[in-house]
Amino acid sequence: MPFAVKFISHLLVGLAGGWVVIITVSGAIRSFILPRNESVRLNAFVFGGVRALFDFAARHTSTFAHRDRILAHYAPVALVALPIGWLALVGAGFTAIFWALGVESITKSYELSGSSLLTLGTTPVQGLALNIFSYSEATLGLLLLTLLISYLPTIYQAFSRREVVVAQIELRAGMPPVASGLLKWLGHDGNFANDDAQWLAWEHWLVEIDESHTSLPVLAFFRSPQAGRSWVTAAGLVLDTANLLFSALDVPRSRQVELTFTAGCLAVNRVQRFFDKKAETQPTELRTPEEVAAANPGREAFAKVWQELREGGLPVRPDEEAAWQHYQALRMRYAPSIEFLSQLLLAPAMGSLH
Repeated sequence: MPFAVKFISHLLVGLAGGWVVIITVSGAIRSFILPRNESVRLNAFVFGGVRALFDFAARHTSTFAHRDRILAHYAPVALVALPIGWLALVGAGFTAIFWALGVESITKSYELSGSSLLTLGTTPVQGLALNIFSYSEATLGLLLLTLLISYLPTIYQAFSRREVVVAQIELRAGMPPVASGLLKWLGHDGNFANDDAQWLAWEHWLVEIDESHTSLPVLAFFRSPQAGRSWVTAAGLVLDTANLLFSALDVPRSRQVELTFTAGCLAVNRVQRFFDKKAETQPTELRTPEEVAAANPGREAFAKVWQELREGGLPVRPDEEAAWQHYQALRMRYAPSIEFLSQLLLAPAMGSLH
């Protein structure tokens, strides 16, 4: 092979290897350090591949509890698979770099890359350039693993804060938790003007979901410890409760309730847009037709709730049809996002009126 051709081929392979390393490290930094809702292609590829396996297993089960038990392992497994993907790409990139620097074969380059990346020291290194890149690869290998390990406490702290509120909402909304039950709990004393502290706490929770579930999107896939709970259905309960308060009850509107409702709509819409538009995630429908129907209340369900609220002594509006139209109009601000996230995350159908 002529020297010029050999030089150009080694140069191009080395540059390609360097580009792979830079893209991989950049993706890792954008995943866990950059405080923005960035979508990293490598992460989406890893998560999508792992999710396909779990969806296949969940599709062949007959009950929600079995599907929930299978998918509960998805987020932890995908999170562990992510640094494996990073390390594999960094190893491949440095394999190309070592070959470009004159290591005699791809096999030897791979051995040197693996030894450096995993800090094994089993392959001898000769020459200043090879030593520099070998130490650089060892440093990057440690850095990538440290990034994930250091951010695991952050992920689990956010998960814990989220689930405490989910459990509190379930306690207040009855068994099974429904929006009408949460509304009756709020109005147990006949006064809806003294609940601002509770609505403020829910506003803080929804704002944190908006921030954490787009900057650390894997957090959305961590399922609640109890199979019947989900942050999606809990958010739906809060939004449906505020909607019923606005639509079905003849009481003054609190500015805090309006703020919480707006924060909730923004949160679920932004999380939905992140997965739908930025991450280009296409949800697989694993719910049964009955579970899908339960998540989408109709006119008959609203009539039952309106009657239940009236019999409970709450000040309902006199015109039921007008209340239904108002409820439907407000629900369009959040229902499509709740439906998308429920399908994507296989959320239990408890955020409705039923």
